[in-house]
Amino acid sequence: KPQEKPKDSGKVTITKTFDFAGEEIKVTKEVDSNSKEAKSFLKQQEKLQSAAPASLATVSGVKRPSGMSSLLGKIGAKKQKMSTLEKSKLDWENFKEEEGIVEELAIHNRGKDGYIERKAFLERVDHRQFEIERDIRLSRMKP
Repeated sequence: KPQEKPKDSGKVTITKTFDFAGEEIKVTKEVDSNSKEAKSFLKQQEKLQSAAPASLATVSGVKRPSGMSSLLGKIGAKKQKMSTLEKSKLDWENFKEEEGIVEELAIHNRGKDGYIERKAFLERVDHRQFEIERDIRLSRMKP
C-alpha cells in the first residue's frame, strides 16, 4: 500500500508496493508537493483514512469484529502487479542513480554521438537524397 512521508523541503515521498514474479517490490519516489501526482496521492490517502473508521462503526457506535471474509480480504489484499518492462525501467533508473551516471548519459545523448542526433542526421540526409533524385527525374521528363 502507498505510504507518505512529508518533508520540510516541499517534497512528498510516495512508496508503492508491487508484486513482480511472486516477490514484493517497493518503489519509492520523491515528488514536489505541488505536483499533480502528489495531490492525487494525498487525496487517495485521505479517502482511505476516512473510509476505514466509518466502515467499523455500527448503529450503536460500538465497534464489532467484522466478518471472516473482511479479515481475509485485509490480510490477503492483492498488490498491484508490475510488468517486466516496468521492472526493467525501475532497475535501470536505480542503476543510473547508484553509479552516478545520470548527468554523463544526458551529456552524451545531447552531443554528436547521441542516438537521437544520429537518427535526425540520417533522416535529413535521406530527405536531401530523395529531393535530388526527384529533381533529376523531373528534369528528364520535360524535354
